[in-house]
Amino acid sequence: MPCAHYVTDMAKLPIILLPDPVLRRVADPIVTIDDEVRRLADDMLETMYKAPGVGLAAPQVGISRRLIVLDVSETDDEKTPFVMINPMIVKRSDKPNVHEEGCLSIPDVRVEIERPAEVTVEFLDREGKRQELAASDLLATCIQHEIDHLDGRLLIDYMSRLKRDMVIRRFKKLAREAGGV
Repeated sequence: MPCAHYVTDMAKLPIILLPDPVLRRVADPIVTIDDEVRRLADDMLETMYKAPGVGLAAPQVGISRRLIVLDVSETDDEKTPFVMINPMIVKRSDKPNVHEEGCLSIPDVRVEIERPAEVTVEFLDREGKRQELAASDLLATCIQHEIDHLDGRLLIDYMSRLKRDMVIRRFKKLAREAGGV
């Protein structure tokens, strides 16, 4: 049972925080794309924009399903949101890229992570049509970060054990103080 420690800052959906166990589960595939899934995607986009963030995975809002939303556009005027259902990386470049990443489920923690600079991802769009997208730079990083969430991996898994344990202890303490875990 998830703990009750959430960020609610006027977001459409509550964002689940570490140490909630839903963040460590492998998310279930979405079998049927219907109005409920499309509504969830829309609510997740609204939540992501209000947070503000550039990506959000369904487990981060307490729903263990394989759905991510992203938007790495530079300005609010040029929003280019992506909705990816059952995303799967089918190709990774050998060229590495390092980005300092943050996570809405682990606020105020930043980690430099090396990932492939380019990926190709296959997914279903909000209408259920199979899509393929070649992504690079920040979009590639964001896709990999959000797919990590679907697989129960968090950015703290890229830290040293000592730093990771310190972050986990801090968030467990915050959850206890908030009446959660």
